[in-house]
Amino acid sequence: MDYGMTVRLHRPFAETVEQVRTALKEQGFGVLTEIDVRATLHEKLGESMEDYLILGACNPALAHQALDADRRIGLLLPCNVVVRSEGDETVVEALDPQVMATVSERPGLRPVADEAAGRLTAALESLSR
Repeated sequence: MDYGMTVRLHRPFAETVEQVRTALKEQGFGVLTEIDVRATLHEKLGESMEDYLILGACNPALAHQALDADRRIGLLLPCNVVVRSEGDETVVEALDPQVMATVSERPGLRPVADEAAGRLTAALESLSR
């Protein structure tokens, strides 16, 4: 099962990060958390790697609906969006919200996952324009 949605861009990493933030905001998502994996691994382990940022994106209305359907769904929230460098490309990946509905198997999550997936897809597609 493919659990992510991906776009590959020929843009600088920092520029892409800002565009991702804007695209998420336009779809009703805020960024609750930000993990700079590159900096963390360098600081904690002395390891080097490519630019790699994890953004914890949340649409409050959708999160509320998901939690009403299944209180345990918080284990899968927020929606992680990864921005990373790969060669001369910047890759943007988002966890497919359908994974949430599949893991939980609660019927009330399917419409929430559908809407979240639609919004994340729209955000990612807007990056390619």
